Amino acid sequence: GAALLYGGRFWLLGVTPAEEQIKDIADWLMECHKDSTGLSTDSLTDAGYPGAGKLGDDVCGMAAARITEKDFLFWFRAHAEKEIKWSGQKHNPGDQDDARKMHPRSSFAAFLEVVRARSQPWEDVEMDAIHSLQLILRGSFQDTDSDQNKSMIQSRLNDLKLQGMDELSTVANEMVRLIETATAPILAVDANGCINGWNAKVSELTGLPVGDAMSKSLVKELVHEDSGELVERVLYLALNGQEEQNVEMQLRTWGPQKEQRDTVILVVNACASRDVNESVVGVCFVGQDVTGQKLVMDKFTKIQGDYTTIVRSHNSLIPPIFGSDEYGYCTEWNPAMEKLSGLRRDEVLGKMVTGDVFGSLCRLKSSDAMTKFMIILNNAMDGQDTERFPFSFLDRQGKPVEVLLTAQKRTDAEGAITGVFCFLHTASPELQQALAVQKAAEKVAESKAKELAYIRQEIKNPLDGIMFARSFIEHTDLSDDQKQLVETSAMCEKQLRRILDDMDLASIEEGYLDLDTAEFMMAAVMNSVVSQGMITSSKKGLQLFCDTPPEFKTMNVFGDQVRLQQVLADFLLNAIQFTPASGWVEVKVVPSPKKLPGGVTVVSLEFRITHAGEGLPEDLIHQMYDRADAHSKSQEGLGLSMCRKIVKLMNGEVQYVRETGKSHFVVNVELPLAHREDAASAKC
Repeated sequence: GAALLYGGRFWLLGVTPAEEQIKDIADWLMECHKDSTGLSTDSLTDAGYPGAGKLGDDVCGMAAARITEKDFLFWFRAHAEKEIKWSGQKHNPGDQDDARKMHPRSSFAAFLEVVRARSQPWEDVEMDAIHSLQLILRGSFQDTDSDQNKSMIQSRLNDLKLQGMDELSTVANEMVRLIETATAPILAVDANGCINGWNAKVSELTGLPVGDAMSKSLVKELVHEDSGELVERVLYLALNGQEEQNVEMQLRTWGPQKEQRDTVILVVNACASRDVNESVVGVCFVGQDVTGQKLVMDKFTKIQGDYTTIVRSHNSLIPPIFGSDEYGYCTEWNPAMEKLSGLRRDEVLGKMVTGDVFGSLCRLKSSDAMTKFMIILNNAMDGQDTERFPFSFLDRQGKPVEVLLTAQKRTDAEGAITGVFCFLHTASPELQQALAVQKAAEKVAESKAKELAYIRQEIKNPLDGIMFARSFIEHTDLSDDQKQLVETSAMCEKQLRRILDDMDLASIEEGYLDLDTAEFMMAAVMNSVVSQGMITSSKKGLQLFCDTPPEFKTMNVFGDQVRLQQVLADFLLNAIQFTPASGWVEVKVVPSPKKLPGGVTVVSLEFRITHAGEGLPEDLIHQMYDRADAHSKSQEGLGLSMCRKIVKLMNGEVQYVRETGKSHFVVNVELPLAHREDAASAKC
């Protein structure tokens, strides 16, 4: 709106403050800005005007031009935004949004609240036009206090209507320039609704040149069909003197703009254009481009719609879901949750999830269960999600419900946590059967583990007796052959104890088993290995050979004696098992000493365990190399696999080679050689 204060009289146009308020603004300008020729601001509050708060929502920004010492010309602007009427959406005064949720209306109201305290800023071109008009009026009026001169000035004002056409033309030209160069989209129509004003900004937004827009029907040719009815109503009201504000108008696009989007969305104020007789001759629309904001809101609305469609679907694939806000009040209770609990959605919404819903309507098993449930919800509010926590409650009929609870945080667009979403995983009949089978298998495994623990303990008891008897024999007078047999027995006993202590097979599977390092004689190892195969080979009538070089008897190396003995014995016993009766088995060792830089001597040992016949079954070989299903491994396959991995931990390798009429295990390891004065044959 605009106002002229001259000689104590007021001329008001459009939306302006009351005359007393304008007089108060003028007094404030003369008191606080007496040395200024005018003032422009987009917020009278920020400018320091004491009465800004009383002006209401219609006046926020102001531009004032001082004509004389006591006379002023004012322009007023409302807040940048107050209310948006989206086209195509119902606006029923009785509609109310749930204050605990974010809706399109409430979310956009929150956006508008940010800019409510300011008007559109005054552009440089607008201030130039105001200054030009100020100079024209100053040249026409003189400051006076006498009644006679006031009458003369009033007479001159009347004369200006007839004689000041040049000055008015200048003002009109300035206003036209202001409209054409304004950064806000401005368009105007005549009384028939045809375009007679189309500025550069609206031309830029729509892609329709000014010349092409002129004389076109606003409603029929330029406005998108979704806005046609609304714009036609606003136009009708404005032509009858009733001006609407903050109305959404969707304009069609042309040319390059058409390729980017189909419509441009403006929020406009409709101002009636009047002639000198105050008759309405057209309507001017001054707007703001809100296309970007509207697209964001449409996306938000679509997401909310998709969320509602999915979560509240009656499809059996949608799990039971409930949610709470940051204060713990229930905000979601979907149909699957209604079916599971027996509680309707309207019965639980707005109630405390812990205490009212779970605790009263749906009782938990104990206070401890309630405490754990509250901890899960609090953790989710702190950003720590919980997956598949066992959760039990009684439904409305008192029937127990066993589910798995997943609690996740709920965030807004800025990532701030606004509540908790909870999903309940219920078991289908098939899954329940599978779980029952799993529980049975776990029970059997637990029973087997107890049996194994019992067997381990019961073996250790007589083993202690064997150790005592052996140690007693060692302190008697023995021949060399007897001493060797006692030593072999001690090594086999030591191997058995190490195997009984292997409670954690995963350490072998994963490759982090700790190996011992000590000096030992290779001859003692081979005696122990061969002795473990003697009884089985004799029962099958097999011939068992051991071929070692002469220096082997005095060869001492560093390594894990018991583990090396264990893997060689296992490979030997498997070879014996799959050798046909009356066949043969041979164990051959080929040492290859070599000296490394720094004076360290190592020996590469190749153990070749050869046996007659077709060899081990192919499936057993696959098990040894872990090529078979882990659940289908036999005892022999598990043992071979473990032994291969132990050899790998020693930086060695195992191969199984088939040849015509015979097969053999080939085990290669490399161990540091121990230098002994009495082992001259071991020196290179």
